[in-house]
Amino acid sequence: MATDAERRQVELIEQFSAQAAALSSAPQLAALVLEATSHPALFAFSELLSLPALSKLAGTQYASSLDVLRLFAYGTLKDYKSNYGTLPALLPDQIRKLKQLSVLTLAELTKVLPYDQLMQELDVSNVRQLEDFLINECMYSGIVRGKLDQLRRCFEVQFATGRDLTPGQLNNMIDTLSDWLGTSDNLLHQIQEKIKWADTMSETNKKHQKEFEDKVEEAKKSIKADIDLRGHDDFLSEPGGIMDFEEDRIRSKRRRQPMA
Repeated sequence: MATDAERRQVELIEQFSAQAAALSSAPQLAALVLEATSHPALFAFSELLSLPALSKLAGTQYASSLDVLRLFAYGTLKDYKSNYGTLPALLPDQIRKLKQLSVLTLAELTKVLPYDQLMQELDVSNVRQLEDFLINECMYSGIVRGKLDQLRRCFEVQFATGRDLTPGQLNNMIDTLSDWLGTSDNLLHQIQEKIKWADTMSETNKKHQKEFEDKVEEAKKSIKADIDLRGHDDFLSEPGGIMDFEEDRIRSKRRRQPMA
């Protein structure tokens, strides 16, 4: 389910996309790029970068606006400083936005961000400024959630909004998902085979149990039928039965009596 921030992102992208489609001149499109990259609630720019309308900026004196938009889609403050001479100067709102995006980029790499690294990446001179920025410009805006650990001098990230994927990252993600899908299919097939084998063994065991119970029941019926057919008296008079045993005992006593 989409969060309020995600829904707001979609609304802003649709809004700027509609405005770009209605514009025809390069100066107007450059002004739109400036507005989008300065907007306090917009943090996704790759869709704007792919708009056909913005391709009109290529080859004009406003072509650097495309570079700025590309910077906000995939780059960081460190990238801007490395290419300062080739990019137009950014407004304070754009600088703040680029710092926020830089935090999101770092949060994708690790969930524990040392203060020293953050101060260097964000061009902040002391811990107080850094913590104020993380609280007021990052956590309050909803793009990250985390804990400031002053003892360990680090920011522990619990959640961070995802940034735009570069074409290379997108291809890698597609490959990773394809591999995962293939592995999942193989695992599912193995599980199904195990279930089929278990069902077969269960049916076999049930069949053997039924055969055994049937044989026991047949034996009981056979014994009962034999007793009923031959009768109780016949059973007692059989050789080795009770009657023969009594007769043998009496004859034995007679043989042991003394002569008169």
